[in-house]
Amino acid sequence: MFKASVITLFPEAFPGPLGVSIIERARTEGLWSLETVDLRAFGIGKHRKVDDPPAGGGAGLVMRADVAADAIDSLPDDGRPRLYMSPRGKPLTQARARSLAEGPGAVMLCGRFEGLDERVIEARNLEEVSIGDFVLAGGEIAAQALIESCVRLLPGVAGNQASLEDESFESGLLEYPQYTLPREWEGQGTPDVLLSGDHKRIAQWRRSRSELLTKQRRPDLWAAYPQGPEFRASETDDERD
Repeated sequence: MFKASVITLFPEAFPGPLGVSIIERARTEGLWSLETVDLRAFGIGKHRKVDDPPAGGGAGLVMRADVAADAIDSLPDDGRPRLYMSPRGKPLTQARARSLAEGPGAVMLCGRFEGLDERVIEARNLEEVSIGDFVLAGGEIAAQALIESCVRLLPGVAGNQASLEDESFESGLLEYPQYTLPREWEGQGTPDVLLSGDHKRIAQWRRSRSELLTKQRRPDLWAAYPQGPEFRASETDDERD
């Protein structure tokens, strides 16, 4: 079972969005578990202090190494990766989410203030993980995003496992556009190729749409993608169907 342990100053933030839809159903069915560890419980002194000014001066406060280490050490060393949610970390990718989902779970430390004392990052072998090139007030939302990205990949969680295979990033491309009813809406029709019943043509159309979207919107992904000879840089009549 995938086990998520979250060290946070705000345990009341959980389960948050993890407590709805298929993610919550999977938890109640025992496919994964969630526990929170209150960092404040390991604070120093009467007021349970968890931070202090940065060495060398500067704005804000820094989470203390001893407090964070005590919280980490309160959890069993059971082989789960220890992650520190940080904007300077390696970007969370679909491949990393899948790798984590295939393991026993993860321990996540949610940062606050100006960050965490570097010594505990090194001493407890924390892997820094980022969910994007922006800064949040804390790591709780980032931890929730990471957990959901992993849990939805667990066997038995998604209603249709095949639907996961066509998603953005699974093949190195963004997902193709989706359409449903009504067939005509505000003067726009569903592409004829999708109504043709020709599965080969549909697959080709979806692939070309994915490639075109990726090239236009994510040139970084496109640069790493091994383009095949079937890609057409400009739309053809078939692609506009």
